[in-house]
Amino acid sequence: MWRLTLRTLRADAVRLLLSSLAIVLGVAFVAGTLMLTDGMRAGAYERAGAFDRHTDLGVYAGGSALSPALVDRVRAVDGVAAAAGELTAAAGVVGADGRPVLGFAVLAAIPTEPALRSYDVVAGRLPDRPGEVALDAPTAAREGFALGAPVSVGGSTGPARPYTLVGTVDVADTTRDVGGPFIGLVGADALAVSGEQGYGRIMVAAEPGTSASALAARVAGAVGGEDATVKSRQQILDEAVDDAVRDLDQFGMVLLTFAGVAVVVAGFVIANTFAIVLAQRARRTALLRLVGARRSQVFRAALGESATLGLVGSALGVALGVGLAAGATALAPRLDLPISGDLTLTARTVLLSVLLGTVVTVGSALVPAWQGTRVPPIAALTDAAGQPARGAGRVRLALGALVGAVGVGALAGAAAVGQIALVALGGVLAFFGIVLFGPVLVPRLVRVLGRPLRPVLGATATLAVANAARNPRRVSATATALVIGIGLVSAFVVGAGSIKVGIERAVDARIGVDYLVTGIGGDLPDRVATELAARPELGVVHEQRGRVVDGVALRSAHPALVRRTLTGVDAGDVADLGPGAVLVHRELAAARGWRVGSTVTVAGRPFRVAAVVTAEAVGPSPVGVTEGHVVELTDTDFTALFPAERGYLAEVEPADGVSAVQARAAVEAVVARYPTVNLLDQAAYKRMLTGTVDMLLAFVTALLGLAVVIALVGVANTLSLSVVERTRENAVLRALGLSRGRMRALLAVEAVLTAVVGALLGIALGVAVSAGAVAFVARVGGDFTLVLPWGRLGLILAVAVLAALAASVLPARRALAGPVVTALGAD
Repeated sequence: MWRLTLRTLRADAVRLLLSSLAIVLGVAFVAGTLMLTDGMRAGAYERAGAFDRHTDLGVYAGGSALSPALVDRVRAVDGVAAAAGELTAAAGVVGADGRPVLGFAVLAAIPTEPALRSYDVVAGRLPDRPGEVALDAPTAAREGFALGAPVSVGGSTGPARPYTLVGTVDVADTTRDVGGPFIGLVGADALAVSGEQGYGRIMVAAEPGTSASALAARVAGAVGGEDATVKSRQQILDEAVDDAVRDLDQFGMVLLTFAGVAVVVAGFVIANTFAIVLAQRARRTALLRLVGARRSQVFRAALGESATLGLVGSALGVALGVGLAAGATALAPRLDLPISGDLTLTARTVLLSVLLGTVVTVGSALVPAWQGTRVPPIAALTDAAGQPARGAGRVRLALGALVGAVGVGALAGAAAVGQIALVALGGVLAFFGIVLFGPVLVPRLVRVLGRPLRPVLGATATLAVANAARNPRRVSATATALVIGIGLVSAFVVGAGSIKVGIERAVDARIGVDYLVTGIGGDLPDRVATELAARPELGVVHEQRGRVVDGVALRSAHPALVRRTLTGVDAGDVADLGPGAVLVHRELAAARGWRVGSTVTVAGRPFRVAAVVTAEAVGPSPVGVTEGHVVELTDTDFTALFPAERGYLAEVEPADGVSAVQARAAVEAVVARYPTVNLLDQAAYKRMLTGTVDMLLAFVTALLGLAVVIALVGVANTLSLSVVERTRENAVLRALGLSRGRMRALLAVEAVLTAVVGALLGIALGVAVSAGAVAFVARVGGDFTLVLPWGRLGLILAVAVLAALAASVLPARRALAGPVVTALGAD
């Protein structure tokens, strides 16, 4: 029987080729992901101690920073060879052109003690004294900075000031390589630039021969009652590895999730392929049964065939996965992908990938193999059509309707219940509803969509519709494979579009000025707003700031801008907002019994209530604040209460009679001295906020694209096997006068109808999932509503149509390959 199985495989190699391609692609995705993450994990272990090669002990800050005085106390401990404070913060570099160097920059305090220096110096040396700076080598080379030249560095405390460049370092692929410049300063300068009151940790190097445990005890005693933790070298390295691997595991889980989608789609394609092939072998199976083969033998032979196909396809998939992983590694630096490290192929990856591909293939073939053995031998010998066009049973249809209804109900109730898990559950149940109800739903949709084609293509369209719908289970399985990929793509497209529109609405609601000055990676430096307000070309300068005090959100407000965020005034006059007066939101006024004219205490100072107002929520309330418990104060009063509080954004408008060009020039003159500040107009600000959404959408679409490709392979596969099944039928049509062009059109229409039905069901499922998710997000906070990006949804549908047309080319060529007379005699 095993020899017969191998001969059968060779005989049906062409029929199973596209099915094996589905396995190859699915396994390649999994293998490539495992190779990438294994390489990144190995690199993470190597880089975990990059800046602790000489650190024997560490003192880590708890709730408050570690003061320089504590560093001196630790340095004086017996057995300590060297001790230095370290911190990392955001900062910026002014480029050679006088503009800030783009990218988020990391500032680090570099130890001056040689015993603690763990940086790889490319040129020059590390800073030894205040006024010196080291940069990462790529930034220095890109900007043309020479050793000994001045480099302007600025942070949160004020404008940039010049430092002497004394060296360049290599921080590539480390925790301090975040896409922008790396800035190394001695501790005192790092504190001054960052505005920090102390260090995040103290690095300690032990004297030779000193007991690590004894030294740790002495250092802990020197730290005393400080809010700090002493960690051994092994703890430091272990935690660094844990942090790196935790992030890597999350990234790998995302990739494997999408790889799993591709494998599931491949399983649908394989199951459909085996169902068709085994049905077309009905006579051969009957002959085997008649000559003595038992049903169990035929079943095992079919499974052996699937196992062999799975092994071969999985092995090819691993080979393709190596190519995919190598390509992703090579392209990662150019595309700013979060991929680093060397390509790593392990025996574990090979075994898991091959096992997964084989198990999925065999599992997908189980039901078709079992059904293929249940055809009575005599019935099979007299059945010229192969598999009968069976519909779905009543139990399956009833179960499909029930599961689909529950899924839709879960999606509808996700927002009301406030559980995002219901969205995922509803999407899964709705999909299974489509799978179970598909044999009725899909053929009817095919007939409906084919109706408009009949006046145009005549009998060709009629034949195409009849061919596509003649086997309900087959066309349903083919279309369902498309539903998964296109449904997920559509869900992300609609969800991303809705989130973008919600963000833009929030900007329109809260921002009504020409220009915005934002902090890069943090709050605005201390004096930016003050310097902007001092410019005569600018009429309004408002730094958005907030603070939570006793469960109330206190916000700075500008009298000229505050009205745009309000939806109504319950009492009083907003124009009365000024020094000593506040605006109170309705919910807080009702809860506290505050009225217009009342004197209320805010942050320990008395204020008069100028008006009770209502405002549209533009996001979730701060932690610990009930919705609507908000008080708005003038900038002057807010600064008096919280002089050190900074905001991440300042709104700027030109003064009366000043043109937009003049106002922008005035803002740029100030901003140019602050490398951690960015100037944007309102449109650019929206693009900045929504850029991450676009990037994520592109990333997800690319990953899900493979699942769609595999599903389209299934369309081509089903069509090819159907052509083989209809060889004599097609020959009769050609003998009756159907031209070669009409035959190609017939198969193209059949492929397009199947793909369009799958795409429409996928889009409908994706829109439903997005509707549930957006409703949930809106309930959490924000003005988010479902927005259908018709252009992108139309593009998805168009791509499905074009791909289906391409998938029909080879089956059409096969249908027209042989002479009509030969085809008429085909069995």
